[in-house]
Amino acid sequence: MSTRPQEAMDPDVDWLLQHSMLRQAGELATRYSGRGALWRHPYAQARPRAAASLASVWFTAYPPAIITREGESVLRTLGDEALWATFQAIGIQALHTGPMKQAGGLRGREFTPTVDGHFDRIGLAIDPVFGTQEEFIAMAQTAQAHGAVIVDDIIPGHTGKGPDFRLAERRYQDYPGLYHMVEIEPADWALLPPVPAGRDSVNLRPETVDRLQERGYIVGRLPRVIFYEPGVKETNWSATDVVRGVDGVERRWVYLHYFKEGQPTLNWLDPSFAAPRLVLGDALHSLGVLGASMLRLDANGFLGIERRPDGPAWSEGHPLSIIANQLIAGLVRKMGGFTFQELNLTVDDIAAMSQGGADLSYDFITRPAYHHALVTGDIGFLRLMLHTMHQYAIDPASLIHALQNHDELTLELVHFWTRHRDDRYTLQGREWRGGELREAIRQEMYRRLTGEQAPYNLPFVTNGVASTTASVIAAALGIRDLTRLTPAQQRQIQQAHLLLAMYNAFQPGVFALSGWDLVGALPLPREAVAPLLADGDTRWINRGAYDLMDANPGAIHSSAGLPKAPALYGSLPEQLQRPDSFASQLQRLLAVRQQYRLFAARQVEIPEVQHPSLLVMVHELPDDPAIQVTALNFGSRPLEEAVPLASVQAGEVTDMLSGQSIGQLDPQGRLPVRLGGYTGSSYLIRQ
Repeated sequence: MSTRPQEAMDPDVDWLLQHSMLRQAGELATRYSGRGALWRHPYAQARPRAAASLASVWFTAYPPAIITREGESVLRTLGDEALWATFQAIGIQALHTGPMKQAGGLRGREFTPTVDGHFDRIGLAIDPVFGTQEEFIAMAQTAQAHGAVIVDDIIPGHTGKGPDFRLAERRYQDYPGLYHMVEIEPADWALLPPVPAGRDSVNLRPETVDRLQERGYIVGRLPRVIFYEPGVKETNWSATDVVRGVDGVERRWVYLHYFKEGQPTLNWLDPSFAAPRLVLGDALHSLGVLGASMLRLDANGFLGIERRPDGPAWSEGHPLSIIANQLIAGLVRKMGGFTFQELNLTVDDIAAMSQGGADLSYDFITRPAYHHALVTGDIGFLRLMLHTMHQYAIDPASLIHALQNHDELTLELVHFWTRHRDDRYTLQGREWRGGELREAIRQEMYRRLTGEQAPYNLPFVTNGVASTTASVIAAALGIRDLTRLTPAQQRQIQQAHLLLAMYNAFQPGVFALSGWDLVGALPLPREAVAPLLADGDTRWINRGAYDLMDANPGAIHSSAGLPKAPALYGSLPEQLQRPDSFASQLQRLLAVRQQYRLFAARQVEIPEVQHPSLLVMVHELPDDPAIQVTALNFGSRPLEEAVPLASVQAGEVTDMLSGQSIGQLDPQGRLPVRLGGYTGSSYLIRQ
């Protein structure tokens, strides 16, 4: 960074600089610049299959939900030798930590809590609520000793309102260039609403955004308002209160935030290039200091924004996002690591951003579709999305196929909302426009998964449904009361849960699951997290605390204060003592997956079938002339069907899960499939 001028001698400014991510990033960069270590790895192209080969089964943690031993940190719990021995026995090869660095905001010199589950980063240090940097490094070393790796996070789209934002408000050096923030002339302050007492900013109404756009200050409205809530967040723009700068001038700023008001958006194309410097420094810290091997690029599709002559601003699928992701992913590959993107955009945008960008992409393409298949017993929409994926040349091996994560079950179906709303699609024997199809799917899912049908799940603004995997299944089964589950109902939920695990695991790519999946967590009662729901963020009901190893059986909440979630399956040690448990059956599925390296296979066919609930996926195995077939019944009734396979004409068929031979393909080259309700099979065909 440039030499600090005399104005920086202000003690408050000096204190902010000491805690600034941008300053720390500059110091980190000097450790690597001009070093040969940055020229030892290929970096220009994404390497999804290399990333999946490094670790193809991930546990996705949510740090605030981890129950620890009394007085023990979250990081010490996640670095426990017994936990990693258990992960290794099940077949888990990576731990995605979720964001663990300091997050929240800053008032004066007082740090304020996170407003979005630590996705509002304000520092490179590990947040003390989770542990220490030394404990993070020790966790990475324990993982390595068990043949596994750590996946960390960077957040390239925004920060919290920490020291960097406060320096930007004061117009210190190039800090305003970090953000999409614009200084409003005092003559136009009348356009801005007053900031309510006790707050430091106020969300702008749509008509105010329009007037600021007309006067040339900002690019205007965006195509969608994420986290929309009347009276809380009606646009993606907010105004600060009056702030005195380091030069003594009082200013009001308007700044962009795709997400919550406390998450100001970074500006990736400013003459200062401050935002790229900050984000790349964060990546260097995770890889070079903490010992992570992979990084998630969170919300990385919103890195470019541009005014358009008519209609909303161009803010999704923007070329700047593609370039920015290539820079981040390229540097990470130069360091010998990999990246993945959690990107809920159109399928073509996901494909475009994978060209030289992140090595892996979260499977937002089929995730809502496989839930729709479970809820309806009809795989038509799932088949449509699988074919759409192939249409845009997205290799399933480049995707992270996941069960529950920290967010809601997304029903945004962005592909059919923006660019493809007028395209034509055929489903259930009729033709739909993209926008019509999206609305029909959403209405059906909301009707079946929330309200009187399933009062334990809640809509999450306009994005989807706050739920756990187990509660989605319960709703699909027509169960209304989760407090009175019978043993038979619990077995049904577990069976369907294993079906969804098999869908995600028995195809190429990475398979990911959460602690909520491993213990069979149910949603928290809304009254248990009422204060956290006050701003409309209902996702807290699906983020209940869990104890994987019975570390603290008497605990009723996590160290972060989240109440313990009701759970159906029990701890991992207890489950592994029972061969019929979820974890034990998952262990057997993952052993077959690893034995045949199914994660490295190539998907060659999605055959046409007769039963509406039957999905069949055909794969060529790596280094093996055999064909693997995954067959899944998303319905409650048993089925039997001879499935035609275009990719193979004859051969001996083996059930991969039991190891038993089940004969030959029939004379027409068809595979005989027999499945019970909510079950799956994996077949090996040797030609």
